[in-house]
Amino acid sequence: MLNWSEMIYCRDQIHERYRKIWDVPLIKRRFSLIDRYIRPGMRLLDVGAGERGVKDKIIKKYDNVIYKSMDIDRHLPHDYYSLDEIDEHFDFVLLLDVIEHLELEDGIKMLKRLNELLVNGGLLIITTPNIFNPSRFWLDATHKVAYSYEELGGILLSQGFEVLEIYRTFNASFPKYLLRLTLFYPLHRILNVDFAKSIVILAVKRRKFPRRVLRNGHQQKKGTR
Repeated sequence: MLNWSEMIYCRDQIHERYRKIWDVPLIKRRFSLIDRYIRPGMRLLDVGAGERGVKDKIIKKYDNVIYKSMDIDRHLPHDYYSLDEIDEHFDFVLLLDVIEHLELEDGIKMLKRLNELLVNGGLLIITTPNIFNPSRFWLDATHKVAYSYEELGGILLSQGFEVLEIYRTFNASFPKYLLRLTLFYPLHRILNVDFAKSIVILAVKRRKFPRRVLRNGHQQKKGTR
């Protein structure tokens, strides 16, 4: 059973950091964030890997990264076809455009399982369509749950992660990028409709899972506010 009060509390912690979608920083490519944190020798799990396009980018630059893939599609070659099959631990997990295809409780169970598969201090990068850009979510009929950045960040907190960074992504040619950031930006703000396509969250597995997670990282004692 979901602990709704805990989830709401954790969501509010993210809201304190990013009160509006416009407070979430913008980057062009999610792979730039992956590239910033991946290190030689890391063990990486790509969940929902599809045709394993991420592997080519990573192995090309870091030939000694140990890459493993998991996907439920048995028509493609993967190391695992279920999270329950996995009996090893990883330094880095990628969950790119996957969680929105699951029912809410299944998505939360997946995040809990990924937390178990990470080493202490292991990193998770998760992406999902930006609901402030409505067309992004509704383009795919298999999408089941729309997550705001604060909702997904709160769920991560509730499942034993610390949220380190949250970004919006918009990858376009320089003229289009510049127009969105200058000429069209006030209109987007007035309409509260974002041009960024996705939300990217970088999270780390905490060494201990406190009952309450405060913004400064300290555990809140039971019975206090």
